[in-house]
Amino acid sequence: MRLLFFVIFCAEICQALASERIQLERTPNGGIQPQAAVGTDGELHLIYFKGEAKGGNIFYVRRSLAEQKLSEPIRVNSVSNSAVAMGTVRGAQAALGSNGHIHVLWNGNAEVHNSTHQGPPLWYARLSDAGNVFEPQRDLISRAGGLDGGSSIAADEHDNVYAMWHGSLPDNSQGEAGRAVFISRSSNGGKTFAPEQAAVTNKTGACGCCGMRAMADATGNVFALYRGASEKIDRSEILLVSGNHGETFSVANEHPWKIPACPMSTATMASSNGKTVAAWETEGKIFFAAINSKTSTLSKLQSPAGLEKQKHPSVAMNKKGEILVAWTEGTGWGRGGSLAWQIFNAEGNPTEEKGRAHGVPAWSLISCVAKGDGTFLIVY
Repeated sequence: MRLLFFVIFCAEICQALASERIQLERTPNGGIQPQAAVGTDGELHLIYFKGEAKGGNIFYVRRSLAEQKLSEPIRVNSVSNSAVAMGTVRGAQAALGSNGHIHVLWNGNAEVHNSTHQGPPLWYARLSDAGNVFEPQRDLISRAGGLDGGSSIAADEHDNVYAMWHGSLPDNSQGEAGRAVFISRSSNGGKTFAPEQAAVTNKTGACGCCGMRAMADATGNVFALYRGASEKIDRSEILLVSGNHGETFSVANEHPWKIPACPMSTATMASSNGKTVAAWETEGKIFFAAINSKTSTLSKLQSPAGLEKQKHPSVAMNKKGEILVAWTEGTGWGRGGSLAWQIFNAEGNPTEEKGRAHGVPAWSLISCVAKGDGTFLIVY
């Protein structure tokens, strides 16, 4: 018995030491589905969902380096209870653009009255120049409706904002195989958006209730990760890359997964110091790789070890090039679970810095960011 106690005690000590560079923080105000970002000034920006899963609200908070407490929350959506959390994959996403502007995109929970498209709305709102209120929300879909799981937003320091989602044109008769990824671009910091266009002509399809992720780097590259559905059992994770500010895209990588159902997965990306890392789920495991911005090729795929089925990844990179990969385990439809993480060095090799924690709520996921001192923050 004493030996068993000693082994458990040592394991807990080792776990604590391995996690000393990881700060865990609960989503504020009992919220779920956190999405965090850190600006070049070190300020933390965070959105989260609160309310009924079928219809709730999105809130925004911030915290500067000099402050210990988060700011008072600002509601993002101007129409009350117009956001959904059910399914996890439909949660709001945020992008940090030029001049500290926060851009937020989320799936609506109802048909738009007098709209020109099928299906629910895709709402967008941006933080006002004064920084104390969000402008009235707008539906960005004009014709490619049928919104289900996937939508994402990216922004850069040159006033470019990219809203992306997968949907269907009115004449689609092929179901998921006829879905496509669409992009609506803004060149004036989100004041106006051009009508959406298909990102690629490739007939990849799109898995209806799987999430997606968009990312823009400082050099004009725009990336998008989503799950295809060219055939009923072909659910490959697809990476799109654009080298011209989202004008055209090409398929850079496909990670195959044969499954006769929608896995309701999400994907993630992070960019730092000219390097972009993407992570996604395949066959119940999390995979990640670095993207070469010049050749659009991926590094060797890595997969952290887990104890249970892995879902909903989040990644972050610090200035040293170290990569934090975090994910959930045990989560499912209406069911919460645990979070797990591991740090990989700048060469992409796993380190012994890893850990787990319980308490991810139902319908939620996690979000991690790198701080200026080389440590990491995971919000859950």
